[in-house]
Amino acid sequence: MTAPLKAVDGSPDLAALMRDLARRARAAARVLALAPTEAKNAALDAMAEAIRAGSAAILAANAEDVAEARAAGATTAFLDRLALDEKRVAAMADGLEIVRGVADPVGTITESWTRPNGLTIERVRVPLGVIGVIFESRPNVTADAGALCLKAGNAVILRGGSESLRSCRAIHDCQLAGLRRAGLPEDAILLVPTRERAAVGLMLGGLDNAIDVIVPRGGKSLVARVQAEARVPVFAHLEGINHVYVDGAADLAMAKTIVLNAKMRRTGVCGAAETLLVDRAAAATHLAPLVVMLIEAGCEVRGDAAVQGCDKRVRPAGAEDWDTEYLDAVIAARVVDGLDDAIAHIERHGSHHTDAIVTDDAARAARFLAEVDSAIVLHNASTQFADGGEFGFGAEIGIATGKFHARGPVGVEQLTSFKYRVHGNGQTRP
Repeated sequence: MTAPLKAVDGSPDLAALMRDLARRARAAARVLALAPTEAKNAALDAMAEAIRAGSAAILAANAEDVAEARAAGATTAFLDRLALDEKRVAAMADGLEIVRGVADPVGTITESWTRPNGLTIERVRVPLGVIGVIFESRPNVTADAGALCLKAGNAVILRGGSESLRSCRAIHDCQLAGLRRAGLPEDAILLVPTRERAAVGLMLGGLDNAIDVIVPRGGKSLVARVQAEARVPVFAHLEGINHVYVDGAADLAMAKTIVLNAKMRRTGVCGAAETLLVDRAAAATHLAPLVVMLIEAGCEVRGDAAVQGCDKRVRPAGAEDWDTEYLDAVIAARVVDGLDDAIAHIERHGSHHTDAIVTDDAARAARFLAEVDSAIVLHNASTQFADGGEFGFGAEIGIATGKFHARGPVGVEQLTSFKYRVHGNGQTRP
């Protein structure tokens, strides 16, 4: 194997470093594409073991990152995303084992048919190749993204936030140990070894067509930049402006449980509800209990005239509130004139991420699920199920709201493409 790259903060030739990363990743991807499931699983097991054994080193590195970020004035929310503890490190190792247990999609024949001329055609899943993952603050993405890409037979280039470089390097060391034990190329999981921000731009350029897909994990500004500048396909969502529509046929107790969880379980995740829509047919019985419940749970409610009228603590909603991803204990609420109005509001203001209906009317639920054009639509369930782990994918590398290839949680299967294998016995085309 080529000598390992060194950290190069202030590298005199960043472009050469990134080209070297790309070359290594492409070579590793060719090996991984043919790697047996047993070898990939062995690597994931060994990585999980190395993370548990290296917990102290990971936490020590993370403590340095946190101290530096705190001294630089990072917010409490930012520090929470950056910080690791024994529980979070253990969760990383557990996550690797969950991904290990996910079925290997590579080589799966999804369809097969025989033509009248005797040709047999198969559609078979294959890896995407080299995936670039650009993320901010959360060092656990190093483990999650590396595991998912490996299981799907892809090489990955990881570019973590500059504030988490020490933590990411400590986790990456465990990944390298796992790859070595399984006899797989260490270049299968590469970590950009510099804080230089220009590395992001080079990745977005595709590194001479070496990167096949870019996945951003971070705030709106990062995702917007990636979507605007990337010259390769992107799996991402810009915002999670998610809605819960409480229909006139909704059970009030169920509606309260779902709305509270969708908004307040974790306010800073992309699956959190940001807008509550209540059917006018249910407003007399459902609106005030829902609004009071949210306020008493510590959530600020910004509403239209009808919502303001049910509780004096409601603040007026401005035009911008219907288009805002708060990622905080704030929700916009309005009364709508039935299902058609709710769907129209979601189409006008939503981000095609995750939207839910609460109703006991099966026909209305079916219409909502068919007509709302979002990556994830739910009936009688919280929007906070927008998560690859909750879908049984083991983990996710992100959530995609586009319509090409992958949509919704991007797990192992979504990190593959397909090709056609055609078997003949001498056929030629007339």
